[in-house]
Amino acid sequence: TFRGMFHKKTPREKAAIGRLSTFEGIPHPYDKMKRKVIPAALRVVRLKPGRNFCKLGDLANNVGWKHKELVDRLEDKRRAKSEAFFQKKKAAAALKAKAEEAAAGELAKVNETLAAAGY
Repeated sequence: TFRGMFHKKTPREKAAIGRLSTFEGIPHPYDKMKRKVIPAALRVVRLKPGRNFCKLGDLANNVGWKHKELVDRLEDKRRAKSEAFFQKKKAAAALKAKAEEAAAGELAKVNETLAAAGY
């Protein structure tokens, strides 16, 4: 929540709130992008041991938000699609490595020429 972070009285603060956008789940252009982990933002790093914490979805559900099951179902669906994509990507990488091994003898001369040219 950002309540208390802004005074909402100056034009600059009103503009900042106007630019703020929030989403449930992952919005369309970002759901296909690779996820990145920011180590400095991990809960393990940021919180002291023994501190209490809660997830925003759990908190919202406790105060009357009615879409937790829907978001959980969609997240499970996204995880399944992501796992299928990863398995397909892993199989393609293994196939590529196998093809490179099979063609290593034929490409040795070409690789020497490319290495001499600086590639």
